[in-house]
Amino acid sequence: MSVSRSTVLRLVDALPEPEAPAPRVVGVDEYATRKGRHYGTVLVDIETRRPVDLLPDREASSLAAWLAERPGIEVVCRDRAPFFAEGASAGAPQAVQVADRWHLWHNLSEAAERTVAQHRRCLRALIPATLEPEPEPAPQEEEPPGSPWPTGHRFADRTRSRHAAVHALLEAGHSRRSVQRQLGMAWHTVKRCADAAKPEDLFTGQWQNRASVLDDYKPYLDDRWNEGFTNAWKLWEEIVPLGYKGSYQRVRAYLHKKRTSPRPLTARPPSPRTVSGWILRRPETLTEPEQLQLKTVRTQCPELDALTRHVRSFAVMLTDRQGERLPNWLDAVRQDDLPSLHTLAAGIYRDLDAVTAGLTLSWSSGAVEGHVNRIKMLKRQMFGRAGFQLLRKRVLLA
Repeated sequence: MSVSRSTVLRLVDALPEPEAPAPRVVGVDEYATRKGRHYGTVLVDIETRRPVDLLPDREASSLAAWLAERPGIEVVCRDRAPFFAEGASAGAPQAVQVADRWHLWHNLSEAAERTVAQHRRCLRALIPATLEPEPEPAPQEEEPPGSPWPTGHRFADRTRSRHAAVHALLEAGHSRRSVQRQLGMAWHTVKRCADAAKPEDLFTGQWQNRASVLDDYKPYLDDRWNEGFTNAWKLWEEIVPLGYKGSYQRVRAYLHKKRTSPRPLTARPPSPRTVSGWILRRPETLTEPEQLQLKTVRTQCPELDALTRHVRSFAVMLTDRQGERLPNWLDAVRQDDLPSLHTLAAGIYRDLDAVTAGLTLSWSSGAVEGHVNRIKMLKRQMFGRAGFQLLRKRVLLA
């Protein structure tokens, strides 16, 4: 039967909503109708794993009003967003709030990576010690003693080749005018080359033993370069107060030569994300090299050793449902100099009851995350055409 798209949407919108019993354990999470700008709230019956309602916003007042209409709710599973915590407390004060374990572990992993990044200097202990290759001896240059220009210099090589060509033709019996025509040189150039007994006699004037105004400041530039400061303009501004009278272009050319020169290959330490991954994974899943490197890091850095102990202690609490150990864990974290974990601990203190329940009870928000993913698919199919009401209807009927 042929039918228009608008008719199908109208028929779906007219379908009655499914009648579901009042949930006892409800999960709540946000979904995006326009990411970064507008969000809604999805509520799921955790026991049946079916969605029970969709709210057009994620305000605490909207969630509180929805929960207040259902006094039989005993457990609310949520992430650690403050608006969901406020809404659950206001709308269902009798319910136990359970912080989702995945979000707790995700928050801990972020704090662990920040801590490793703050102690990235300790990771240099993982760079393997390599012997520096012996420098190759420089090839001996055949040039007359006392020459101010080495072989390979553009001006010197050109002058030597001209001098040799002029004298070769003169020795063959050609006149200077003939040499000028054959080589295409100016008369004065042929005369100067012919009058010079050797090419070094031509290296006179400003080209001989020429010094640069930057020579006195090159050691300072080299030190700053080795420290990792490579901005030519900033370095020029630094040496001007020291007495440098030259131009910025000269400094830029000197640094460009250093930048384009081949550098020796050096090993790099592992990234903070890699090391934090070693800390967060189960010890038995690490390879032998990874275990040795993590042991080296813990030996070199007491802070990362303390971080590893706290992470593994929290992992035992999470997997074995030992929420009663959480206060002791928080006290142990406060005794170490780990600012990122202190921030995490402060947030857990503000939500202590829900986090303790999340580490003790078997409820979680896993089913809610699956429906959030399904809402993304439905939203891309028809939300822009039909709006929130039809999206809600499709979520509840599917």
